[in-house]
Amino acid sequence: MQITAGMVKELRERTGAGMMDCKGALTEVDGNMEKAIETLREKGLAKAAKKAGRVASQGLVNLAFSKDGHQAVAVEVNSETDFVAKNDEFIDFVSSLAGIILNNKVSDVTELLGLKYKEEGTVSEVLSTKIARIGENLTIRRFAKFDTAGIVNVGYTHGGGKIGVIVQLETDASYDEVATMGKDVAMQVASMNPKFVDESSIDQEYLESEKKILIQQALNEGKSADIVEKMVIGRLKKELKETCLLEQKFVKDGDISVSQYVQNNAKMIGKSIKVIGMTRFEVGEGIEKIEENFAEEVAKQMNK
Repeated sequence: MQITAGMVKELRERTGAGMMDCKGALTEVDGNMEKAIETLREKGLAKAAKKAGRVASQGLVNLAFSKDGHQAVAVEVNSETDFVAKNDEFIDFVSSLAGIILNNKVSDVTELLGLKYKEEGTVSEVLSTKIARIGENLTIRRFAKFDTAGIVNVGYTHGGGKIGVIVQLETDASYDEVATMGKDVAMQVASMNPKFVDESSIDQEYLESEKKILIQQALNEGKSADIVEKMVIGRLKKELKETCLLEQKFVKDGDISVSQYVQNNAKMIGKSIKVIGMTRFEVGEGIEKIEENFAEEVAKQMNK
C-alpha cells in the first residue's frame, strides 16, 4: 500500500512521534493506522513525544579530536536532570555522537539526526529510543566542528563535561608539542570565560556599547565632561584585560599573561604559536530552567 503524506501527518498528530518514525511504522504494517499506533507505542516512540515538551537544561559537553589535532568537535546534549547526565548509557551516547560528527561531513543538527548511528538506525531513531528507555527528554542542542590546515586544536573539559573548551592554535608544531600548553589555555577559557581572544578580535559594536556605558558611569559620578574621555580610555583598557584571553593573567602563574605563557612555550619548542580562536560550551547556558519542588518531581516520577 502506498504511504501518503496525509497518512504520515495524521499519525504524527495522533502520536506526536517523528515524521520518519511514523512513515516507517506505516510501511511496516502496510498502512494500517491503528496497528501503526501500536507499533510506535511498542517501540516507545509515541511515549517519547510526550516528553519532548519538557525543558532539558542539564546534560554533557563532549569533545573529539583527530590524532593530529587538525580536526576537532564539541557537542552538547541536554537532559532534564543531572542524574541522567551521569548515566553510562547517556555518556556513551554523547561520546558516540562526537565521533560521528568528527568522521562525517555534517553542518547542523538536522543533518546529524539523519546520519547512521552504529548499527542501530539513524541518530534521530536512536535518540527517540533513548528518550523512551531513559524516561527523560533528551536534546542534541548544538555542536561546533573545526577542520583547517595549519591549525592544531586542543581542548579541555571541566566538571565531568559541564564545560568544554577548544582552542585553535596556528602553528607548525605537532599536536604533541603544543598539547600541554593548549590544554592550559583551554583551562583558562573554562575558568575565566573571556569574550575575545585579543583586542584585534573585539567586535566594534561591543566596544562602542561598553564605551557609552563607561562614559555614563563617569558622568553619574559627577566627573567633569572634559576629563571623562581620558578616564573612559583608562577604564576600557582595564576592562579589555579582563575580557580578552591573551591579556588576562595566566591562572597558573599570576606573574605573566596568557600571551606571555604562549610566547614562552613557542620559544621553548622553537616554533611560532598563535591563538586564533576559542569555543566554550557550558551545559544549559541560555536555556530557561524550570524550578520545581523536589517532592513534586518525585511524585511525578512515581506516577508515570
